[in-house]
Amino acid sequence: MSRSTLSRATTSFAAIIGFLAFVEFTSGIIQGYYTPLLTDIARHLGVHDADVNWLEGSQLMLSALVVPAFAKLGDMVGHRKMLVISTAVTAIASFALVFSDEFWVFLVAWALQGFYVVWLPLEIALIWSRSRSTPRPAAITRRAAGILVAFLEFGAIAGALLGGALIDSLPLQIVLLVPAIAVALCFFVILFGVKESPELTGGKLDTTGLTLISLALLALTGGLSFLRLNGPADLLSWSLVALGLLLVWPFAKWELRHPDPLIDVRMFRNPALWPVFVTAGLFGVSVLGAQAPLSTFARTDPTEVGYGLGTEGFATSLLIGGYVLAMTVGALLFPVVTRFVAPRVALICASLLVAAGYLLFVPFHGDYAQVMTNMVIVGIGSGALVAALPAAAAAAAPPTQTGVATGLTNSVKTVGGAIASCVFGIALLSHVGGGSHSTAGSFSGYLTVWLVCGGTAVVCAIVLAFVPKLAFADPTPVEDDALEAPVAS
Repeated sequence: MSRSTLSRATTSFAAIIGFLAFVEFTSGIIQGYYTPLLTDIARHLGVHDADVNWLEGSQLMLSALVVPAFAKLGDMVGHRKMLVISTAVTAIASFALVFSDEFWVFLVAWALQGFYVVWLPLEIALIWSRSRSTPRPAAITRRAAGILVAFLEFGAIAGALLGGALIDSLPLQIVLLVPAIAVALCFFVILFGVKESPELTGGKLDTTGLTLISLALLALTGGLSFLRLNGPADLLSWSLVALGLLLVWPFAKWELRHPDPLIDVRMFRNPALWPVFVTAGLFGVSVLGAQAPLSTFARTDPTEVGYGLGTEGFATSLLIGGYVLAMTVGALLFPVVTRFVAPRVALICASLLVAAGYLLFVPFHGDYAQVMTNMVIVGIGSGALVAALPAAAAAAAPPTQTGVATGLTNSVKTVGGAIASCVFGIALLSHVGGGSHSTAGSFSGYLTVWLVCGGTAVVCAIVLAFVPKLAFADPTPVEDDALEAPVAS
């Protein structure tokens, strides 16, 4: 390839990364902006702090349904096309939140806003498809994933700080307008700035498989939601959970027979992929399911119930900002660390950092500095995993299943988060402190959150030890600047 051709290819690739970085910055705003507002949203809607988990759980449930279809359609008709559609839905839902005063209306809009979760796996699949023809696609994808996740976390920091600052001085509905405008801008950035993937598989969507997996996920998450309402002794709730698990079997049988399945379940037998999917699911417990409890613990008044930090909106946003900044550091460090150690080893170390941070909450949670230290440790490991898991899946997946594989890391992560959100909601409602009129979650519930998150991260590290030693790596050594590799235009 000539020098001028290489220069044009590098410039084209850098431009794509730049536009996608803006998309992830917007995704970060969505993920960080609302967290310091959750207590205010609960008061505005007249619900208990623990009911905030309904918002998180409903969004995670819908996200779990959306990602398989959009990931497969991305491989079939175009990753950029599905980015445009998902961003349009997210923008409409974000504006709907501004005008929602009833809890059920807010809940529906919040759930539909969850379409943004398909952005990162679609972007990683698009990058992999454009770098596949180069000698070092895995390194390029890891580097690009680190950049995208870094911008995601920068957006989350900006969103958390801005949301926490504005809520102390402006009405809630005006504050909610900011992320809606950001998503609208993001729509036009994708529409006019991002080029489509060069290789598409075509074909027809496996609607039967999509229906079966959707019914399974609805039954599973619906049963868990009823458990929160009716308690662990409710037979209907457990029946729905069992039905959801049982429906996975006919789905898997159908996919094995289908010539172009929605999800190639054979990937779960791949020695390099199944540990990634298991890790993603367990990682979802902490990175998704524990967000609301961390925020509400910080806002809980210790003079009322004997635990919590009693922080105001901006002080809470600083905590979240420190956590997200640590995630940024972890995302950027991961591709650097993998120059010296195998990606598998880096993934194990990241999981152990998450475990250490959450388990430190058990003895150390009494003041602001302790909580911030724990969250920074968790954040470094979490940032590395957010960037690494879809990139690892793309590197190990069959060529025609890149979008599906990256989407699966997000799907199983979302399912893990949805399950954790329901379980944590039940735990926080048990033995609520401060008397019968208190809206604070129980201390035993917070202990449950920390122990479960720490324990699942330990299991992640154990599972990743089964990955082949050279998995996710390029067959030849890579140079320092992986983004200088030629990319198909």
